[in-house]
Amino acid sequence: MGGEPYWYYVKYEADINAALQKLRALEFKAGRYTPVIQFPSKLFPLGPNSPAPGAKHASIEAALQASGESGSRSILDLYRVAATPDFGAVRPMSEKVLMNIYGTTRPTRKMVEDNMEFLEDVDRGQGVYIIFYKDDKPDGICFAGYSFD
Repeated sequence: MGGEPYWYYVKYEADINAALQKLRALEFKAGRYTPVIQFPSKLFPLGPNSPAPGAKHASIEAALQASGESGSRSILDLYRVAATPDFGAVRPMSEKVLMNIYGTTRPTRKMVEDNMEFLEDVDRGQGVYIIFYKDDKPDGICFAGYSFD
């Protein structure tokens, strides 16, 4: 089975790790992870009416253990911020890739939503983040990754 992409949009926070941890907690509470939902990637893009069956485990760690080798197929698999590609980590998307795809290092949310070519740079079990801008100011963060399988 091939890896499946997933992506999320959150409000901008200067502390990328804090934003990541809040997102992980939100998605855990919503229950949008394997094994609660076998293929949560089929729900993307997420919206206010997306299924949210609720967490079925006592903690994120318990959910990850229950998901086995395939992982949670969600942002729960990405638990830290890193400077370079690594398993279980999100890293900033390179300025070179941003320039190649968007023609700027400060894309808008619409630009990111309309063109997700950057996912081609992401390996299984890894993730990236892109800060998107509005009126030349940071407005949000796109966290994206690929499932392990």
